Amino acid sequence: MKKIEAIVRHHKADDVKAALVAAGLQGMTVSEVRGFGRQRGKTETYRGAEYTVDFVPKVKIEIVVDDSLLQSALTAIVSSAKTGQVGDGKIFVSALLDVIRVRTGESGITAI
Repeated sequence: MKKIEAIVRHHKADDVKAALVAAGLQGMTVSEVRGFGRQRGKTETYRGAEYTVDFVPKVKIEIVVDDSLLQSALTAIVSSAKTGQVGDGKIFVSALLDVIRVRTGESGITAI
C-alpha cells in the first residue's frame, strides 16, 4: 500500500478529484494548506502599498492506494493538476505499513 499526498492549486482540486474517481479510486482527504516552494511567495499591491504573501494557499489531497493502482493514481493527478506554470504543486508517495478501519477493525487492503 502507498499513501499519496498531492499539493495542488485550489482551482485544480475538483479536477483532481474527478480524475481520481474516473480512475476508479475513491476515498480521499482534502485539506487547505499554505506553503511555498521555489516560487517563494509573491508580492502584491493593495491600495498603493506593496506586501509579500510568504505562504501561498494550496490544497492537499491525501489518498491511500494498493500498489497495483499507484501509477494510475499518479497519472490522474498529474494530468488533471498540471498547468505548466511554476506553483503547480508536488506529489509525495510513501510506503504505508497498515490501515485499520475503526468501525470494523479490518486491516490492510480490505480497510481501504
